[in-house]
Amino acid sequence: MKQDLRFREDGSFTIVQFTDMHFGFDDKEEDRRTADAIRMALEAERPDLIVVTGDLIWSKGVPDPKVSFRRALAPIKESKVPWVAAFGNHDAEAGVTREELLAIQQEDVHCLTERGPEEIEGVGNFVLTVRDALGAQVRLALYVLDSGVEAPPELGIGGYAWIHSNQIAWYAERSAALAEEVGTLVPALAFFHIPIPEYDEAWRVGPSTGSKGEAVCSPKLNSGLFASMVQRGDVMGTFVGHDHDNDYIGVLHGIALCYGRVTGYNTYGKSQRGARVIRLTEGRRGFETWIRQHDGTIVYPWKSPNA
Repeated sequence: MKQDLRFREDGSFTIVQFTDMHFGFDDKEEDRRTADAIRMALEAERPDLIVVTGDLIWSKGVPDPKVSFRRALAPIKESKVPWVAAFGNHDAEAGVTREELLAIQQEDVHCLTERGPEEIEGVGNFVLTVRDALGAQVRLALYVLDSGVEAPPELGIGGYAWIHSNQIAWYAERSAALAEEVGTLVPALAFFHIPIPEYDEAWRVGPSTGSKGEAVCSPKLNSGLFASMVQRGDVMGTFVGHDHDNDYIGVLHGIALCYGRVTGYNTYGKSQRGARVIRLTEGRRGFETWIRQHDGTIVYPWKSPNA
């Protein structure tokens, strides 16, 4: 499908974020409930774009992760809404590669996920642009990054992977190039799976909206992505998953650090399953967001100052 994302005639652009769907290999009741939660959110919100921030499936110990992945994508594909998916740490943990899962994504005509540059770390580092309602000018940039799996064992650091310096340099270069092309800094959002260390600070310094039910499971090494985003000045908010009992938003140095709401039933987590909804307005630097729960209720509405 040719990329042609635009703000609507009423000036709005709506994104639904699903995260940590964790479909298993067998067709369990938990997975059927997850699919129902996805369909409910899409029916209620009628988004312009779907973004999945990783861990669509369990892959370790699964006979054929490709089968699981196709099942996970089914309720998204049937919506015929443009969509992208970033990889989480469990998607290609075993038995399948990111490249193989990317190929499955790209079987769908409505998938906008790109492989991204081969010379930098990860699979699925790319940027989408959203034009004005007339399709004339770029008004919004959406960066998707691969946050990896585990820290390189040879370094002896342990814990989760971090977004690498060449990925950060790529983001900064693309941001600058887009600003030069458009003639002004383009407001942006960023999506990836594993939270960066600044998520913990955003909660501590407050105020925050939403709940924190577990520790922030970020990498042990801070690779500088947040600093680069602050310096560039384009990213208004970042959106992650990974920590199923966290769904809060905290603002740090002008950037909203946002968790999605866990979507999958086939995994841990005390929160009602659901999705995060992000709504932007053409010409305004800012966004409003809320969580749509599986029972249809809305919780934790939040609006940035300029939304």
